[in-house]
Amino acid sequence: MSKFYITTPLYYVNDEPHIGHAYTTILADVIARIKKLQDNDVYFLTGTDEHGQKVQEAAKKRNVQPKEHVDEYVKRFKATWENLNIDYDYFIRTTDKNHTERVKQILADLYKKGDIYFDEYEGLYSVSEERFITEKEKEEGNFRQIKKIKEKNYFFKMSKYQSNLIKHIESNENFILPKSRRNEILGFLKNDLNDLCISRPKSRLAWGIELPFDKEYVTYVWFDALINYISAIGYNNDNEKFNYYWPADYHLMAKDILTTHCVYWPTMLMSCNISLPNTIFAHGWWLMDNTKMSKSLGNVVKPLDLADKYGSDALRYYLMRNMVLGQDASFTIESFKKRYNSDLANDYGNLVNRIFILISKHFENSIPEKGKYDLDDNDFIKNIENLTNLSIQNYSNIKIHDGIENTISIFRTVNKFLEDKAPWKTIKENKNIAGTTIYLSAEALRIGTVLLYPIIPEKSKKILNAMDCCPKDDTTFGFLKENSSINVIKNIFPRIED
Repeated sequence: MSKFYITTPLYYVNDEPHIGHAYTTILADVIARIKKLQDNDVYFLTGTDEHGQKVQEAAKKRNVQPKEHVDEYVKRFKATWENLNIDYDYFIRTTDKNHTERVKQILADLYKKGDIYFDEYEGLYSVSEERFITEKEKEEGNFRQIKKIKEKNYFFKMSKYQSNLIKHIESNENFILPKSRRNEILGFLKNDLNDLCISRPKSRLAWGIELPFDKEYVTYVWFDALINYISAIGYNNDNEKFNYYWPADYHLMAKDILTTHCVYWPTMLMSCNISLPNTIFAHGWWLMDNTKMSKSLGNVVKPLDLADKYGSDALRYYLMRNMVLGQDASFTIESFKKRYNSDLANDYGNLVNRIFILISKHFENSIPEKGKYDLDDNDFIKNIENLTNLSIQNYSNIKIHDGIENTISIFRTVNKFLEDKAPWKTIKENKNIAGTTIYLSAEALRIGTVLLYPIIPEKSKKILNAMDCCPKDDTTFGFLKENSSINVIKNIFPRIED
């Protein structure tokens, strides 16, 4: 059994979860479920980033202490993930004692090593992103609330590891995916790399992890948060666990935090003499009217609103099916309804109804026997097997939307097979032939449902249970037990009417 360690970024608790948070977390959950079905020992990490200026300001605005604020807001994230069927292994908070101790330990080690030093700096600071930026970054216009700051701070010698990082990226094609993001980081690293300011004076920011070597300063929020990926799996606390799971197989995130994960984090690891993660994957943004969703624009979609109204599986399916991994995607409620009705209500839901009704009406709620296959049956089996293999291959290559399309094609193929064979007619003449048709259709339905389980775990499990099967069953054709009982399910995916 191979280990598989996957992470989401830590989400800021200064606001409620939005569709971007939901997408990353559902994607991680889907990949984790796929890997579990492939018999990997999976460790799925998510959590919340609870320090920093934005959290301090949000708490002040509400007239509460920062800890009280984060304790309240973290519940919203946990409740959202529960309602969206997120099956994580560990939820880390940067206020956890174990994490803060690991951060202080690393700070002390790097300070002793000479990779952290004290200096005065004057430069442009983005309040919204809580970091210093370059003139070029300012000109590109991706940062808000920019002001010039001059203050004394502690710095991490990030520039010391620039050439090593470039070599690692160039010699490991899958280190940063997709390729466009890899090229973006290599382009960024062609310029001189500044050292990273890793502290904030308490006079400006009090809510953070205190530096172990200077009580007048707290740790920069990113230097704190990134360490969660190793503190959560026992770094310098439970080294057996850490050595087993590290390096991470996938760090998942949106493209707007690419630099922090592909430059800050690897250089920090190099300084600590820790191997780098296998793959950092930056997906695109969900857009509304071709504009990135943001609280300031008032166009944020709350995932729980959709999940409560249409079900968590419907939301999970739409997000996984409608975004090509690595590219941006547009969200509209119209496209959401259209995708649900077309794929789930029509292609999948109607097929479930059709097969279950045929078995109930003509075979006393028992899966009919296979019988003998004719040429059409053998062609049908071959088509289903090809689509199954394509789906598994695409899932393995993290082409989730393609894997889903292959699976929906299975259901379309079954629907056509039933139309051509018309077992509701042939049963009057030869019940065995009709039974073979229905068995083959039910088996293809089972295989497609197993393939969809990582995407829509709630409804797919309900269908499989009704067929006396489970998500871990083999996708090899012929696995379905003849004469096994079914429990008829009606209207599993009711249409969404305008």
